[in-house]
Amino acid sequence: MKPAPFAYEKPGTMAELFGLLAEHGADAAILAGGQSLMATMNMRLSAPEILVDINGLKELSGISVSEDKLSIGALTRHCDVASSEDVAARVPLIHLAMPYVAHAAIRNRGTFGGSVALADPASEIPACMVCLDGEIEITGAMGVRCVPATTYFKGLYETDLQEGEIVTAVHVPVLGDGERHAFDEITRRHGDYAMAGLAASASVSGTTLLNVRLAYFGVAGTPVLAIKAGAALEGTINDSCISAAQNALDSDLDPFDDIGCSAATKLHLAKVLLDRVVRRLVAVQ
Repeated sequence: MKPAPFAYEKPGTMAELFGLLAEHGADAAILAGGQSLMATMNMRLSAPEILVDINGLKELSGISVSEDKLSIGALTRHCDVASSEDVAARVPLIHLAMPYVAHAAIRNRGTFGGSVALADPASEIPACMVCLDGEIEITGAMGVRCVPATTYFKGLYETDLQEGEIVTAVHVPVLGDGERHAFDEITRRHGDYAMAGLAASASVSGTTLLNVRLAYFGVAGTPVLAIKAGAALEGTINDSCISAAQNALDSDLDPFDDIGCSAATKLHLAKVLLDRVVRRLVAVQ
């Protein structure tokens, strides 16, 4: 199929961008990597009157590190995040997640900010942002605001972005002393959307966990922090506490049926992932 007719503009400055968004409002769509937008347009699931191509705004690309924070520009390609030594050393959770993001061809073009802006419930990046307690930098004509990832994702493909605003960067804390990250997901084939996935972080001392954060994806309309399961894992890790945490997921998660599998299967997979990921965190085989 082919998309409905549309106009096209490529602003050279942020001022031009926000002028176009103000002029066209909800009829405009932002084109970054286009890996989701082009597909939905070709299937006539979306039909913007104008595409606003932001790829000329080079200030929206790049990775930077401060003393306690790593920042990723919205236009930074997934492949560049995956190959970044700073990301691997300072925020290993994102480095661990990147090979699971679709396929190499899509990672070469897709953008980090685009994944955050789209907020696909089966996407790896939003869950990582929630697990890391990161912030989403949002810019509009009126200025810049930073929104915690835990409140940015509102519902199925729904975020805190308002009309005329775009995601310009994300900011995440760098790895702390004694902190470890782990990541896993279950798909029918590598590169498919996850039936269930888990991003995890914790402070680790031997086989003891503290400050456990478990962010699930693919099981609800947004990433879900499994609060009760995380609390059950605080302390020395053994089979008993892992089992207790798995049982706590019955309260933490309320999965939905989808084309990939049933809600009951998703809950079962969530428990399998918890066991895998926790054992990686403490290196218990």
